[in-house]
Amino acid sequence: MFASVFMKQFRHFEPFIALPHLIKWLPISIVVGILAGTASAALLASLEWATDWRESHQWIVALLPLGGFLSGWIYHQFGRTVEGGNNLLLEEIHNPKSVIPFRMAPLVLLGTDLTHFFGGSAGREGTALQMGASLADQLTKILHFQGANRRILLTAGISGGFASVFGTPLAGTVFGLEVLAIGKIHYNALFPSLIAAIVGNQVTLLFDLHHTAYRHAPSIPTLTIWGLISAIIAGAIFGIVARFFAKLTHQISHFFKAKISYPPMRPFIGGAMIAVIVGLSGTTKYIGLGIPTIVDSFFTQLPPWDFAAKLGLTALTLGAGFKGGEVTPLFFIGATLGNALSLLLALPAPLLAGMGFVGVFAGAANTPLASTLMGIELFGLESGIFIGIGCIVSYLFSGHSGIYSSQRIGLSKYSTVSLEEGVTLANYGLEKVEPKIGLRNDGEEGGNNS
Repeated sequence: MFASVFMKQFRHFEPFIALPHLIKWLPISIVVGILAGTASAALLASLEWATDWRESHQWIVALLPLGGFLSGWIYHQFGRTVEGGNNLLLEEIHNPKSVIPFRMAPLVLLGTDLTHFFGGSAGREGTALQMGASLADQLTKILHFQGANRRILLTAGISGGFASVFGTPLAGTVFGLEVLAIGKIHYNALFPSLIAAIVGNQVTLLFDLHHTAYRHAPSIPTLTIWGLISAIIAGAIFGIVARFFAKLTHQISHFFKAKISYPPMRPFIGGAMIAVIVGLSGTTKYIGLGIPTIVDSFFTQLPPWDFAAKLGLTALTLGAGFKGGEVTPLFFIGATLGNALSLLLALPAPLLAGMGFVGVFAGAANTPLASTLMGIELFGLESGIFIGIGCIVSYLFSGHSGIYSSQRIGLSKYSTVSLEEGVTLANYGLEKVEPKIGLRNDGEEGGNNS
């Protein structure tokens, strides 16, 4: 009786509880955003310099094996506690153990710069996430945060890093919440993540570092039945390609770790393979970030194999142990794949390129909401329906796989499949956790165990 009365009275005072929550997290989130935005600015500036220097001195790609060995040696000597990268961040959020060492930020920045300087194929979001979250986690020592408070702090750091490196504060906000577990979002970090994302993006802009302006789809067709079917087909292909990329990258990583015991030799050998491939191909369009080709996918018809070439080189680069992110290469893969699909589907190439840009990312990272918001922020609201279809269908067709092996399963993607909650993608893929398919005793389709 007392509990019932208390709850009824509590509802009347909830606005007074919301106010302290905002007052508490507003200054903390601003600091997190400043740290993440400053780190992203340093990353963007250094990558721009490294890319420009490499493209004007393309002979440096021949030294990629040495660059890989150097990067691997630095991590082997000084970074063993942080080599888990993004997966370490997810593990700490799900199961907090200890403050992420500060050294993660400078080490991943240096490692990513070396990858791009010598000609590896990688992205930048992983670096931004690790810098944002590791710097934010240093506040744990000052604020003495534990449990839920520390989880919120790390989530805000992820959001700030993502938003500031891509210039998409809304997508960054949701990405930090959505990437933690498939099918579940904890909204207690929503306000801190939003503030960190907004501030992080603004701080990066203050350094006069402007993000790539991708072309807005010039004309969005009326949504017809054939257009809807084409969008669904495209989304399914995006998801299958995303699944293949994630699994190939993990398999290459497992192969290198199983066959080469000394870690610095893994990127050395992988770098030698990439250098030979680049030399034989006679082009550098498939290494680095690949932004010029991404932009071209909105303007002209590209060779239909561009996405496959970038996919293979990126999987080899990251699987061999080079540092960097997956997301910008996924943008390349998706945009060029969408460009190629315009030869077969009843949608214009610029629109399909935009759909693929975020669609493959949605399937690989299992973040359909953040990816949809990102597409709208980058390409305009007019394309939102098509962007949403591409991202959501891709998410479904990529299955329970992804680029982040420590991402957990919150709820199954399918109403007819029941999966154990809390299983990581690594365990689901490697230990063959079997789904239970069928009907419950009440005659309804089998749902999720929660």
